[in-house]
Amino acid sequence: MIAYLDGRLVKALPTQAEVEVGGVGYEVFIPMSTYDQLPVPPAGVKLLTHLVVREDAHLLYGFATDDERALFRLLINSVSGVGPRLALAVLSGMSVRSFRAAVVSNDVASIARVKGLGKKTAEKIVVELRDKVGVSAAWEAASAEHEPSPEARAVNDAVLALIALGYKQAEAHKAAKAALDADPKASVEAMVREALKRL
Repeated sequence: MIAYLDGRLVKALPTQAEVEVGGVGYEVFIPMSTYDQLPVPPAGVKLLTHLVVREDAHLLYGFATDDERALFRLLINSVSGVGPRLALAVLSGMSVRSFRAAVVSNDVASIARVKGLGKKTAEKIVVELRDKVGVSAAWEAASAEHEPSPEARAVNDAVLALIALGYKQAEAHKAAKAALDADPKASVEAMVREALKRL
């Protein structure tokens, strides 16, 4: 098992990255949440990884945080019908914190909005994860302590508005975050206007 890669980021795309470690280049599939935290190539980077071995391929998945990798593993190991591709879609479509809150509060609609998931799969995710002993209780405690910050909610609203205007999720995310960095007290509307100037 490869636990992590610590090397040089050669290339970064919203769905995958290339990391060179000791002269060997690794192709790593990543969620949008990890892509948002990557430095500009070429730069040093450390990614936590999960290796999936199939008959026809060995696929490496990379994550910026322990929470992301833990949720990825929980989804592929605990929810029938959810493989690595759908698990990455969940991580790309909502934050770990928002996902936990949605499961705890039985909010199927929020999970179903993730691209690639339907209502039935979202229902299955909520039911099967709530049934996991200890998971739901731990998440309930965590979500009570770690409500999404107003800034995080504002960025999310701005990204959704930009996507509705036809921009891709990756560029919308980057522009919204840049707009927030430029003015941390900006309203959602101001953030969208500033992001549009950058796009």
